[in-house]
Amino acid sequence: MALTAQHWPALVLNADFRPLSYFPLSLWTWQESVKAVFCDRVNIVSEYDQVVHSPSFNMRLPSVISLKEYIPASRRPAFTRFNVFLRDRFACQYCGDHFSASDLTFDHVIPRSRGGRTNWENVTTACSGCNIQKGNKMPSRNGFFPLEEPRQPTTYQLQENGRAFPPNFLHESWADFLYWDSELDIEQC
Repeated sequence: MALTAQHWPALVLNADFRPLSYFPLSLWTWQESVKAVFCDRVNIVSEYDQVVHSPSFNMRLPSVISLKEYIPASRRPAFTRFNVFLRDRFACQYCGDHFSASDLTFDHVIPRSRGGRTNWENVTTACSGCNIQKGNKMPSRNGFFPLEEPRQPTTYQLQENGRAFPPNFLHESWADFLYWDSELDIEQC
C-alpha cells in the first residue's frame, strides 16, 4: 500500500511498548496521533519524514506512539462474532477450512431451538456449507462435532491468535514492536 496524504497511520503501543491490539492492529490516524501528542497523552517513539505545518510550527508525523498511562488488558474478552472467529483462527470448526470473516458464520453447537445458549461454550465458527448441512440438529444426531471444543478464550489467547494474521501494510518503523510468526534476521556478533 502506498501512503498518501490522508494516510500516515501511527502504531499505538501501550505504556509497556506492546501494541494495544494485533488484530486488528492498533493504529490511529495521523490526526488522532497529533491530537494525542498535543494533549500530552502519548510519547512519540518514531516519526515519518512527512511534515505537517501550521502558522506557528512544523511537526513530523508520528509513526509509532506509546501511551503515557498503561491500559490493562481486559481479563475477559467481549463475546462478539469477530472474537469467536479470532478464537477459532478463521477456520470452520466442522470441515477445518480457513475463510475470510465475510464467508463465515457462527453456529450454535446445541441449537437454540433445542435449548442451546449463545455463549463461548456453545458457539463455534462455521462456513455456510457446514452450517446449512448441520442445520438445527444435535451433534449426536448428525455427526457434526466441532474440531475443538468451544471455550472462552483469554485476552492473551486472542492477541496470540491475532499475531498469526499480519496486516497488508507494515511500516518499517513498526518492525521492532510487532512480532509475527516469521523468521527473524539476526546479526552475528
